[in-house]
Amino acid sequence: MQEVKGSVLKARLAFVEQQAGADGLARVLAALPEEDQKTMRAVSSVGWIPFDLGKRLDDAIVKVIGGGKLEFFERLGEASAETNLTGPHKAYLTPGKPHVFLGYTPKIYDSYYRTGRRVYERTGDTSAVLTTHDAETFSAPDCYTVIGWYRKALQMCGCANVSVVEEECRARGGAVCRYRLTWSEGKVV
Repeated sequence: MQEVKGSVLKARLAFVEQQAGADGLARVLAALPEEDQKTMRAVSSVGWIPFDLGKRLDDAIVKVIGGGKLEFFERLGEASAETNLTGPHKAYLTPGKPHVFLGYTPKIYDSYYRTGRRVYERTGDTSAVLTTHDAETFSAPDCYTVIGWYRKALQMCGCANVSVVEEECRARGGAVCRYRLTWSEGKVV
């Protein structure tokens, strides 16, 4: 069974509260089945949570405060990157060296997901491809979160004009989730 780190769900809850206040968070939680509500209130950052619970949370977020738009999760991914790359995963951030940072992709993936793997391929001086393989479960909101997370992370590395495009997605019938990243050199932050 695919599991995600509790910190992933805690970041989502914090972002919801930041965007919609305590009332918005309460409305999102109320949209979940009662058992999920109990689990979400007690979630630990270091514990592992079933991916399906995270998917139900994502669906509730889109429905209740995301206006039905999955792109909301790009903003959530950006906020998560900023929180994690200035906190627990600060050691991965390499200002001025985006390919060094992207080389940590497999370790970063393992920090958040229990099954599957994400690989990094350098495709040019200012481009790369990330591909997620063998994840037992998947969702479009999670993929949008990945897009926002890596866009913000590359900006934090000092890159400008960052673009992250998901070229193939399992949630849309693909065999893998593949992201093409491009950027231009910016100033080192």
